[in-house]
Amino acid sequence: MELGLKDKKVLITGGTKGIGLATAKAFAREGCIVHITGRKLSDLEHVKKEIGTNYKIHTHVCDLKESGATKQLADDCQDIDILINNAGATPTGPIELVGMEDWREGLELKVIATVDLTKKFYEKMCRRKKGVIINVIGNCGERPDPEIIVATVTNSGMMNFTRALGSVSVNHGVRILAVNPGATSTERLVHIMEEKARDRYGNPNLWEKLVEPLPFNRASTPSEQADMIVFAASERCSYVSGTILTVDAGIAQRGHIF
Repeated sequence: MELGLKDKKVLITGGTKGIGLATAKAFAREGCIVHITGRKLSDLEHVKKEIGTNYKIHTHVCDLKESGATKQLADDCQDIDILINNAGATPTGPIELVGMEDWREGLELKVIATVDLTKKFYEKMCRRKKGVIINVIGNCGERPDPEIIVATVTNSGMMNFTRALGSVSVNHGVRILAVNPGATSTERLVHIMEEKARDRYGNPNLWEKLVEPLPFNRASTPSEQADMIVFAASERCSYVSGTILTVDAGIAQRGHIF
């Protein structure tokens, strides 16, 4: 299927691993000019080599929590057609184990920095009367989980931010929507599952037992999430805005899994 993405300029925050990296690869295969942010130059250089020299990849060392980072990124990445807000891993744990600094960190990156970056690129896109912004959020925003209380709060907020702004952005030719991944086989998921396996079985190496209750007895892959993100950004999804596309094989409708 022709997605109409060739030569589109794409900016992906948090693009050095997991869903962000898979998304960068997927856009690159579609012939896009891909900009990736990461906090470490070494990670960005590794990603550029991994994707390969046949693709148009630009890297930006950037910690979105730092003052002035979003402005610098917006200045460095002119005429972006598609913004993928993917950065923003939040601290895990129930409320009794999460300190106020953890809350501030989660809110600063997942909400404040994302909204700030969105605002800067949204204004540019509105002037050009075209553009797509996709927020990669997480399904605990619709399936509240007390074991990841910070993400539950930040994700639900970003979902409503997406719905609200995406309902009026179309008046300016801009689409804004979100993808809500469920459990996805990233380094972060493995680390969380290892901690759970240590608590439950006394052995972190037994973490794979914990994903057996998931649909199809596995977590999703980063590439499965990336495929949805790329499709959502494409011309084949041109009448979709202000909505959430949940990619979790129905987990959000079941209640708690783990």
